[in-house]
This record gives sequence, C-alpha cells and structure tokens, in this order.
Amino acid sequence: MKWKEAVTNLQPYQPGKSIEEVKKQYGLSEITKLASNENPFGCSNLVREAIGSYGTSYALYPDGYATNLRSAVARHVNKQETELIFGNGSDEIIQIISRSLLYPGRNTVMAAPTFPQYKHNAVIEGAGIREVPLINGAHDLTAMLAAIDGETSVVWVCSPNNPTGIHIPERELVGFLSQVPDDVMVVLDEAYFEYTNAEDYPDSVKLLDSFPNLIILRTFSKIYGLAAFRVGYGIAHKDIIRRLEPAREPFNTNTLGQIAAIAALGDQEFIIRCKEENKKGLQQFYSFCEEAGLAYYPSQGNFILINFEMDSDEVFQFLLEKGYIVRSGRALGFPGWIRVTVGSQQQNEGIIQQMKSLLAVRNK
Repeated sequence: MKWKEAVTNLQPYQPGKSIEEVKKQYGLSEITKLASNENPFGCSNLVREAIGSYGTSYALYPDGYATNLRSAVARHVNKQETELIFGNGSDEIIQIISRSLLYPGRNTVMAAPTFPQYKHNAVIEGAGIREVPLINGAHDLTAMLAAIDGETSVVWVCSPNNPTGIHIPERELVGFLSQVPDDVMVVLDEAYFEYTNAEDYPDSVKLLDSFPNLIILRTFSKIYGLAAFRVGYGIAHKDIIRRLEPAREPFNTNTLGQIAAIAALGDQEFIIRCKEENKKGLQQFYSFCEEAGLAYYPSQGNFILINFEMDSDEVFQFLLEKGYIVRSGRALGFPGWIRVTVGSQQQNEGIIQQMKSLLAVRNK
C-alpha cells in the first residue's frame, strides 16, 4: 500500500494507563489516576440532570452546526456565533488547523517541550517543524519570532504551557502578536484557561479585535469535567472560521456532548469551586517540594511538574505500584521529572506520602 512516509514513521499518541489495566496488573483494589489533568471533582450536577432527561432518539444525527451550544458559548465569551468553531475536543481543532494550513513547503513554529499534538499533526501533513526550547519552563517568544520566515503558516502558543504550567503574561503576549506577520496564524491554546490565577494573565478574547490572525482554543475536558464527551471550541475572526469549516468533519460533536457542555456552562459556581480547590491543591504540592528540596514549576494549570532528579520511569513505576498513576517526564521531554494532576485534598495527601516514602528509600 502507498502509505504516507510520515505516518509509517510516526508513533501514535500513547495515553496514560487505564485504571482497570493497573488494577488487574498489580492486584490493586483502588487506583487514583493523576496523569491526564482530569477534574477530580467530576462535573456539575446540572450535566447529570441534562443527560438524564434526554429523551430524543439515538438514531438521529447530532446538530452539525451545534446551534444551541454555539449560542451558549457565544454568550459566554461575548463573541458572535460566526466567530466559533467546535471540535471533538480541542484536539480536533488542532487537527483541522494543521490540515488547512500545513503542507510540504510550509513550516510551523512551536515551543519545546509543549503539547505534542502540534508536532504530531505537522509531521502527518509534511510541514517543516521548528521547535524553540523553553526557558525556565516558559516560551522563548523572542526566539520563536526569529524562527518565523516567509514559509511559516502557523505558530503554536500554549498558555499555560503543558507540561510546565507556565503562562505568558499579557504584556509579553501582546508584544509577540504585534510582531508576527499578518499572514501567519497564531494558535493560542488555552485548555487550562479557567484554572489560571495570575494577575497578568491576558484577556485573550479582547485581543481578537486587534489581531485577526489569532485563534484561541478552549475545551470542556478540563475544569468542566467533560473529557468523556469530547467537546472543544475555537474563537477567531469570522473569516478564519469560514476558511477552517470545510476541514471540519460533519457531526463532529455528538448530541450528548453538546447537551452536557450547555449544562456545564450554566453552573459557573461549580467552576469557581474547582478553581479554588485546585489552588489549595497546588499549595499542598508546593509545600511538599519546598520541604523536600525538589525543584518544580509554579503552575497556572491543574497539574504540577516536579523534578525528582532520578529516572522518571522509576518514579512512575514506584507510584504506580502504590496505586497512583502519574505521567513520566521522559515522554514529556523532561527526564527526571514527573507531571502530577492536582487531585482532591485527600488524593494529594495520599500521593505526597508515597513520594516521601520514595525519597526516603532513595536517600538511604
């Protein structure tokens, strides 16, 4: 068969271990998954009520335009309905952008390490990839500007960055956007936007009025607790949305996902509570790291990257056998580190105790 060479040489995305897989492998009755930055508090009760009251036939296709969800999100972000695109998670919008703008002869610029799907999709499309190393966990925007040339189509900016949790301050972001050529799309991935507390975090939606080459990505998979439903969206000038739409799969957001997302938007009190609990949880990890003398990045997301100064996979395996699934930094471009999702207070206390046990063994 005449496969694309890029596909034959590309490894598929490797999701974290599932809870049932770990239970079976290690004979554990209880597992705490802190690997995929999911909301430990689940979702709003309004979502359960909305899904439970759904009575229409499952044989019908979803609303391909996501009419009701589009209207709800437009009100939420204070933009026009024509300035939105919806995806099967924001992952699919990354794919749509790549499919529309990246091809052989063009290149794309991104930080490294950052969310791996930017690079993954660029490889599939045959585009050149220019990775700019982070500085202390943050985007090097000056070097990213220098990497842009006449063949650059897309620049990816992840804020807060995954896996470091470092955000881009408003002043730096505006300065960067002001220097990116008008014919280069800037993708601002804000998957963790609702968790941010930094005073200098930008009001990115307002920036769309000044920078028509900007698109903002957000998701219902993180703080809204709807990862199982796979709903994400992009916000951009209507001309960008119009050009991206032909690359979107029809009926790409399912009926129950649309219903769940509308209900979730209607409970902002739940979002505020989750944000506050996450802030407290981060402080638990900060205190542990400072007491233990471990380096870490202060995070604006619902995860923390910690340097154990030992093999990441060994840390991962130790915690796995104790019933905690985390993310090894080896796969994230940070060997020696692990990324841990912030859980409930009890979950955080539990994994911190196991981390202390690991350090005690290591330091003998």
